[in-house]
Amino acid sequence: MSNKLKIGLFGFGCVGSGLYEVLNQSNLLNASIEKIVVKDRDKHRSLAKDRFSFEKETVLDDSAINLVVELIDDAEAAFEIVTEAFRRGKNVVSANKKLIAEHLDELLALSEECGVSFLYEAAVCGSIPVIRNLEEYYNNDSLASIKGICNGTSNYVLTRLNNELKSFDEVLADAQAIGFAESDPTLDIDGFDSKYKLQILLLHTFGLKTVPQNVLNIGVRHVKAEDILFAKEKGLRLKLISYAKKVEDEIVAFAAPMFVKDDSFAFEVNNEFNAVEIEGLFADKQVFVGKGAGSFPTASAVLSDVSALQYNYKYEYRKLGSNSSSLADDFVFKVFVSSKNAESLSLINFIQVEEEFSSSNYSYKVGLIKSSSINYELYRNQPDLFIAAFEDAEIELIKKEKQQVESLEV
Repeated sequence: MSNKLKIGLFGFGCVGSGLYEVLNQSNLLNASIEKIVVKDRDKHRSLAKDRFSFEKETVLDDSAINLVVELIDDAEAAFEIVTEAFRRGKNVVSANKKLIAEHLDELLALSEECGVSFLYEAAVCGSIPVIRNLEEYYNNDSLASIKGICNGTSNYVLTRLNNELKSFDEVLADAQAIGFAESDPTLDIDGFDSKYKLQILLLHTFGLKTVPQNVLNIGVRHVKAEDILFAKEKGLRLKLISYAKKVEDEIVAFAAPMFVKDDSFAFEVNNEFNAVEIEGLFADKQVFVGKGAGSFPTASAVLSDVSALQYNYKYEYRKLGSNSSSLADDFVFKVFVSSKNAESLSLINFIQVEEEFSSSNYSYKVGLIKSSSINYELYRNQPDLFIAAFEDAEIELIKKEKQQVESLEV
């Protein structure tokens, strides 16, 4: 028999209001939203004011509430809510990828110590059920890679740039006007959102715990019309990819724009849609595609977790104890770097240059670099330096032993 779930909901924005609506339309769940906590007392909402509370204790102190659904956009406030809910013996469902990426160890340890379940399907790729599949379907398959378009905002912008003669700023403004981009779009267009989601995927794909500062993220903020033209001339498209691949005994992982070919899983995934390709030793490649953002798609993933908790479902994290792979510190990969100022290209230390072009107002180089030679600050502080990788290019690990030998030889 399923458990009766009494829900304390934090947040009533896009996803929270969507959850309220889809839960009330579902006849399959033995669950009800008992209390809703929000921050802004004056904001107009679709429900009467007396349905809302403004203090987290309203939910946390209520012993009848056995499930907290956390759907706010403040990761630190969410951490306080979630950890206190654990201590009160309440299960938690969250869609907060930044919360999970930044506090992974603490959250897993505390939920285990308190004997509660912590589910977060909606934190990665909206309506796509990727986490549950990694936990259950791929539990006995050795996985070789996982790649994903995990951010709908950047994909919408890149799709429009590929199809229209508009600047990045124009398309971003359009995305903000229709609600596809935040007023401060940094997390989306600079690759942080894609990185946080990648960190969650790394945990469930390879059993690998990471911290944000150890995973490279490069965004799409500096993409130019000339970069789009470069891609078109070579039959490629630009996509912001969350990328993880097992190379020898290490996992190469980063979030960055990538040039993809027409046979790539990502080539025809457009606008706000997300897609994830999982490659296994036995199952080969499988692709999941669906809406990665929006009220109802994300709420459907939250609803799936709520449904699972009726039967006391927990992630088992079996890969945590069985995988000895570590995150690669340094690797060589093929990149494209462009700038309106040719001198800016000298900031990138190429091991080998395969192609280059220079004119008075646009220059680029294509070649091999070490991942350690670039970082987010370099990309962010150079206002027109665009960096992209190539999805199909080989990646070579840089072993610490090899680096030590090279330094001795010098």
